[in-house]
Amino acid sequence: MNMKRAIVCLLLCATTLIAQQGAKNGEWRTYGGDLGNTHYSPLDQISAANFNKLEIAWRFKTDNLGPTPEYNLEATPLVVNGILYSTVGTRRAVVAVDAGTGELIWTHGEREGARAQNAPRQLSGRGLSYWSDGREERILYVTPGYRLIALDAKTGASIRSFGKDGAVDLKQDDDQEIDLVTGEVGLHATPVVAGDTVIVGAAHRPGGVPRSKKNVKGYVRGFDVRTGKRLWIFHTIPLPNEYGAETWEGDSAAYTGNAGVWGQISIDEELGMVYIPVELPTGDYYGGHRPGNGLFGETIVALDLKTGARKWHYQLVHHGIWDMDIPDAPMLVDITINGQTIRALAQPTKQAILYVFNRQTGQPIWPFVEKPVEKGNVPGEWYAPTQPFPTKPPAYDHNGFVQDDIIDFTPALHEEGLRLASRYKLGPIFTPPVVSKWEGPLATLQLATNQGGTNWAGAGYDPETHIAYLPSQRLIGVLGLVPGDPNRSGDFAWIQGQARDPNAAARPAGGGGGGGGEGGGPGLTVQGLPLVKPPYGSITAMDLNKGDILWQIAHGETPDNIKNHPALKGVNIPRTGRGGIFGVLVTKSLVIAAERGTFTTPNGKVGAMLRAYNKATGKDEGEVYMPMGQTGTPMTYMLNGKQYIVVAVGGQGFPAEFIAYKLPN
Repeated sequence: MNMKRAIVCLLLCATTLIAQQGAKNGEWRTYGGDLGNTHYSPLDQISAANFNKLEIAWRFKTDNLGPTPEYNLEATPLVVNGILYSTVGTRRAVVAVDAGTGELIWTHGEREGARAQNAPRQLSGRGLSYWSDGREERILYVTPGYRLIALDAKTGASIRSFGKDGAVDLKQDDDQEIDLVTGEVGLHATPVVAGDTVIVGAAHRPGGVPRSKKNVKGYVRGFDVRTGKRLWIFHTIPLPNEYGAETWEGDSAAYTGNAGVWGQISIDEELGMVYIPVELPTGDYYGGHRPGNGLFGETIVALDLKTGARKWHYQLVHHGIWDMDIPDAPMLVDITINGQTIRALAQPTKQAILYVFNRQTGQPIWPFVEKPVEKGNVPGEWYAPTQPFPTKPPAYDHNGFVQDDIIDFTPALHEEGLRLASRYKLGPIFTPPVVSKWEGPLATLQLATNQGGTNWAGAGYDPETHIAYLPSQRLIGVLGLVPGDPNRSGDFAWIQGQARDPNAAARPAGGGGGGGGEGGGPGLTVQGLPLVKPPYGSITAMDLNKGDILWQIAHGETPDNIKNHPALKGVNIPRTGRGGIFGVLVTKSLVIAAERGTFTTPNGKVGAMLRAYNKATGKDEGEVYMPMGQTGTPMTYMLNGKQYIVVAVGGQGFPAEFIAYKLPN
């Protein structure tokens, strides 16, 4: 190598190290470990050699932090300077906890009355953000009533100079009229802070049955972290004079809502770019009232950190009618292609496709091909003639739903599954929903739509090996439409539903945002067994230098209802994995993830496992008992020479709590 090439290599390597260090200095200062949302920490005190020896260091119960207990704590806490911070409880309180003992240091709560009661996104949310300029330390979070709050990280006191008496009302100064009490907008995700800018997304009611074709628009804004002053706004549904307006036919952009950013946002501070994953506009399964491809629905958009101006975008789904959204953070990854280091962006999705781009330019790393897709026959619907398909990487879990996906534990169960599936429309990914009728298909069946594939918990990435670790679940979306309420004057022509056929052993699957636990989750069953083949939950390792899958494993123990099913007596069934949304933690030597839901262990205890896998092979490297299933993504930190792993758990009859694990003294 000549001197010039050596210098270039050193510069590239230095850039890589700056951009991708994961969680630094044994702390965990932002939701995804770093602003690139890699969920990576280089800590290695906890390893394959000792993972099974982990013991509970402390537990923090959240029962009394709200008027009633919470059972679904989705937060990933932060740890800074030996203090753990998180949102918790049904009122979304903020707590500061001693990261070594679990002792409560301070708590802060807001009582928002009817505004919170009407909020579309309630409970504790997914956490908060930390900011410091080296002298002052602040905690920032969004309340259920959609207010951005700034707190003193040392005391929990409101920063009165921020916004109005410590709060920015996010329903105001949003370039649209929003009712302060009943306006349908909120946020579960955390705000994200880079430099002196805090960025806030927007979320709406979960599920597939909107009240109207009209709704609040999910604009994204940047605020000054010191004063709360609005710095910029990005219109996810463009105004008439803005880029993308031509993708909306007629006046549909004027009244259509949603297109929010309800997942986590990523930032490259060196490039000064913000990457937002936008959901689809109003109407998860019907879009006849919004003809056109509809930018920036289901689009990755790169914005200028200082101004909010669009730098580039790529629409992953044209005119979405499958509730695919983009539910999680883009991972910012530095990869090596043909000897060159490329700053890339890797976006996991509900459709179990990893979309990979150059994050500076927006160009796909491997070509995308626009392929024709089936046009449906729902009255009034507008159909995109093509959809983008990456040539690499391959899909990392099944999408669409075809006969090969049907349960086959035994020939008899397979035949029964075929009979049940014959009542429905099957097909590859992007097969459109149908009008639900007794005399025709009850609905379209699709894996990797609403709650399938990868959801809000996102994925993990090792910046040293350039391997991504992608969690996914197989959950059948049941996409059947029925006429809307005529009392709404045709305001919403069709809504998701399903014909009430007493002979169909089926339940419609729910819309995005939740988390199942048993088998294949809610959906169609054969004698109580999921219609879809296992694995119901998986982790896939993907080499992002090559765009190739390295290994795939079933994540989670086989559920009791499958282990003990009389039709499977004597049948050898490999571990099936478990349904439910889960995230992964990547460390120097392990991939760590816990199970959703519970099962009965060999010694008769009911609980779940925190599991460790070999990063190179996917081989089991250890497991630790938990009293209930994981509800939030694990994180790790080092304190006083000890590495800790913290995970949120909860479930039916088990109020949510954080459990911290460490090695014995």
